[in-house]
Amino acid sequence: MERRLSEFFSAAAEERSGFIERRGNADPLITGLEYDSRKIQKGKLYFALKGLHANGHAFIGDAIARGASAVIHQEELPGYDPGTVFIKVKDSRFAMSPVADAFYGSPSQRLRVAGVTGTEGKSTTVYLIYQLLKLAGKKAGFISTVQSDTGGGEMPNPEHQTTPEATTVHGALDSMLRNGLEYAVLEASSHGLSPKTNRLGDAAFDAAVMTNVTHEHLEFHGTWEQYRDDKANLFRALDIWKGSKQGLSGGGIPFGVINADDKSASYFAGVTKQKTFFYSLKGAAAELSVVALESGAEGNNCRVRVQSSGEVIALNDRLPGAFNCANVLAALLTVSGLLERPVKDFIPLVPLLKPVRGRMTSVSRGQNFTVLVDYAHTPSSFETIFPPLRKEYSLKGKRIISVFGSAGERDTKKRGAQGRIAAAYSDVVILTDEDPRGEVPMDILEEIALGCEGKKRNEDLFLIPCRGEAIRKAFSLAGPGDLALLLGKGHENSIIYAGNVMPYDEITEAEKALAEMGYDT
Repeated sequence: MERRLSEFFSAAAEERSGFIERRGNADPLITGLEYDSRKIQKGKLYFALKGLHANGHAFIGDAIARGASAVIHQEELPGYDPGTVFIKVKDSRFAMSPVADAFYGSPSQRLRVAGVTGTEGKSTTVYLIYQLLKLAGKKAGFISTVQSDTGGGEMPNPEHQTTPEATTVHGALDSMLRNGLEYAVLEASSHGLSPKTNRLGDAAFDAAVMTNVTHEHLEFHGTWEQYRDDKANLFRALDIWKGSKQGLSGGGIPFGVINADDKSASYFAGVTKQKTFFYSLKGAAAELSVVALESGAEGNNCRVRVQSSGEVIALNDRLPGAFNCANVLAALLTVSGLLERPVKDFIPLVPLLKPVRGRMTSVSRGQNFTVLVDYAHTPSSFETIFPPLRKEYSLKGKRIISVFGSAGERDTKKRGAQGRIAAAYSDVVILTDEDPRGEVPMDILEEIALGCEGKKRNEDLFLIPCRGEAIRKAFSLAGPGDLALLLGKGHENSIIYAGNVMPYDEITEAEKALAEMGYDT
C-alpha cells in the first residue's frame, strides 16, 4: 500500500495521535509503517519508540539513511534533516494506533471484529470462534499468540507478543479485507489494551469476551486492579464503536461474553452499556450453564442448560481438559451473537473443533509413559491443570514429573506460587529456563524453588537451566504409566536470553529426546 502523507495524516489523525508540531512541508508518498529502523526501506514512515532496552530516537539517522520519508517522534531532536518530514507527538507508541488505522483506511470498521481477553484461555477461545465461523460458512481470520490467518491460511506466530504492535494489527486487518474476509477474531492482551501501548486503541470491536482474570503481568500494570482495568478496556470499546458498522452483514449491535464463574464478572459487565451474556462451568446462573460434565484425555462430554429456552443440550468436544468446555461455551455465545442465530444451530459443529498446538498436546513415540506439553505459566493455570491430573494419576498409582520455569523481566511475585502449586501436585519438580531475558537463569529457578516446600534438592527437586537437559532428566525418571508434564513454552518457537534468541520448539525437543531413548513409533 502507498499513500500520500496528507491523505491519512489529517486533522482527525492529528487529534487522535497527540500531535504537537510538524517540521517539513513536503507531502511524501508513504510506502509503509515501521518502528524497527533496521526494516526501513525507501518511503517508509518511522516511529521512534522508547523501549525497555533501547530508545528508537537514537536510530532516526539510520532510518533516514535507509530511506525513511517521515519520522514520528516524541523527544526534541538535536537536528532535523531538511529532506524528511518530522512529526512530534506526545507519545510515539500511542500514536502508532491512530496513524496505522488511518493509513490502512480503518479496516476494523469494515469487518465484524471479536476480541478475547483473559489471563488464560484466550488463544484457544480465539481459535474456537474462528473455527466455528468458518464451519458456519463465513469468511473469517484471526490473530493469536499461537498463530494467525489473514486470508492465506493458518501461519505460526513468530513473536512472543500476544497482541502485536498496532502497525501489525491494522496491517493484518487490512490483509483480511483484501482477501475478502468478513470477520476477524483478535486475542486482546492486557498489554495490548493498555493505553501505555495503545495497540488496540483504534480497533472497532463488535464482541468482547472475558475468560478470566487472575494474577499476571504486574511488572507492567503495577497492581492487579490496574491489570483488570486495562483488560476491561475491551468492553469499554463496545460503547465507542456502537452503531458504526450498520452497513455490514450480520449483527450490528455490540455485545459482551463473560465467564460467570470469575469473581470479576460483574465488574466487566458494569463497564459497558451493551448487553452481556454469561457462561458457567460451575452451574451458576448464565445463558449457558453446565449441569453435568465428564472429562477425559479425548475431550469433554457435558450437558448444558440454555437459560433463554430452559432446554438442556448435550455438548461433546475433542479438546482435552475440563477447562476447555468453558472455552467452547464462550465461543458458542460469541458466534451466536455475531451471526444472530441460536446457540443450538452450532452444537453439531463442536465435535469438529480442533485443539490449539501446544495446549495439552500429547507427544507419543511409543514410550511407556505419557508426555503432555502445555502453555500453562501462571499460578491460576497451574491450579487449573494440576488437580485433575493429580487425581487421575493417583488413582492409577503413578507419578507426575513436572518441568517448567518462569519468564525473566516479568511478574516475579508469581514464581514462588508456581513452585508451591507444582510441588503440591507433582512427585518430582524440575525447574528450567522459560525466557530468562536479561535475568540470570539460575536466579529465577532459585526463586521458584523457594516455593517448592517439601521437595529435596537432587532427589525430587532439580534445577537444570538448559531446557533440553531438563526434559531428558524428566524422561529418564519416568516409569511405566507416569506423566511427564512440560509447561510454559507450549507453541512458542524460541527461548529468549540476554544476548540471543535461541530457536526452540517444545514438542520437537520432546520428540527428539524420546528418539534418543530408542522410541521411534
